[in-house]
Amino acid sequence: MDKPAICGGNPIRDTKIFYGHQYIDDADIQAVVDVLKSDYLTCGPKITELEEKLCRITGAAYAVVCSNGTAALHMACQAAGVEEGDEVITTPITFAASANCALYCGARPVFADINEETYNIDPQQVKALTTEKTKAVVAVDFTGQSVELEPLLAHCRARNLVLIEDGAHVIGTRYKGKCNGSIADMTTLSFHPVKTVTCGEGGAVLTNSETFYKKLLLYRSHGITRNLEQMAHEPDGPWYYEQTALGMNYRMTDMQAALLMSQLDKLPMFSVRRKEIVRAYDEAFLKLPQIIVQKEIPESDTTRHLYILRLDKEKLRIDRKQFFEALEAENVCCNVHYIPTYYFPYYEKLGYKRGLCPKAEKLYEEIISLPLYYAMSDRDVQDVICAVTKIAEYYKR
Repeated sequence: MDKPAICGGNPIRDTKIFYGHQYIDDADIQAVVDVLKSDYLTCGPKITELEEKLCRITGAAYAVVCSNGTAALHMACQAAGVEEGDEVITTPITFAASANCALYCGARPVFADINEETYNIDPQQVKALTTEKTKAVVAVDFTGQSVELEPLLAHCRARNLVLIEDGAHVIGTRYKGKCNGSIADMTTLSFHPVKTVTCGEGGAVLTNSETFYKKLLLYRSHGITRNLEQMAHEPDGPWYYEQTALGMNYRMTDMQAALLMSQLDKLPMFSVRRKEIVRAYDEAFLKLPQIIVQKEIPESDTTRHLYILRLDKEKLRIDRKQFFEALEAENVCCNVHYIPTYYFPYYEKLGYKRGLCPKAEKLYEEIISLPLYYAMSDRDVQDVICAVTKIAEYYKR
């Protein structure tokens, strides 16, 4: 078989379009410049301002910003009391950090299978895998669609578990009218450049619990406090502080905080544009029997971070790798999210084997992440649609 690159003559477009890209404007640049001219580059007022802004936007009572989404997950597990001998249930269809955060605390990740239509973790699987060792559930809002928070919360309440919502994809999404970030025990966010809003790197943990909030502040900064109520000894001067826990340096800089505050001002327009692109994709791909469109639960008003193209392999004469290469030949650059976490050699060494989550493993073999970001033009969107349609039609059975 010839390479799919030549399936229909010349490429759809002459220039490459990437699967994700940040949008930075003059207001973002000026926000960073203003901090560079100020007295504080880190540990300054912008951190508190950003945390207050995140609370206003999401409705969470408390926010603790940090260096990245992985740090946010680690801090959340620490605050939840995850430790050696515990189990933490999560999904294999995610970035490795969603499971690694349990390992950082000495706990064992347990992988629950997905709902084969939404691609999010299946609450029934979580229930089935819960044991006396289970301490927490890390539920990932894959692609930006909210997990089924109501049944997950009900289960966690009944079993005295902590629900950590890995919301790396979810900012701008609402579940039953409430912003994600104000519902789970803790919700972690990521502000990597391919996410909906960015500050280069960065993360946050949102919570309504004052207890969790105080712990998160400690774990963000070496476990060190200047709060008299948290000290074991009487201070011997105004310089005095104590380390009361083992934390890391997971602080965010004021430069990042300023950039993110400016980005958050644009979240409504980012959300609107992403929804427009998703609607255009869905409308086009629902007409192609070779393509399976991700379904959404009615409770989720989703701001999508990723758009997942799923191939019906029984209706195509090529596999996922060839389809991927064909899109690249059309100058549509894609990605795949995600390789099941327990496929990695590190997890194999820990004893994990393939076959744990059949639905997730099948999904992985069939998916491609298409371009989705605010700055995509209507022509860009149509080019992606045309490229997918061209390949799917040329190689249909």
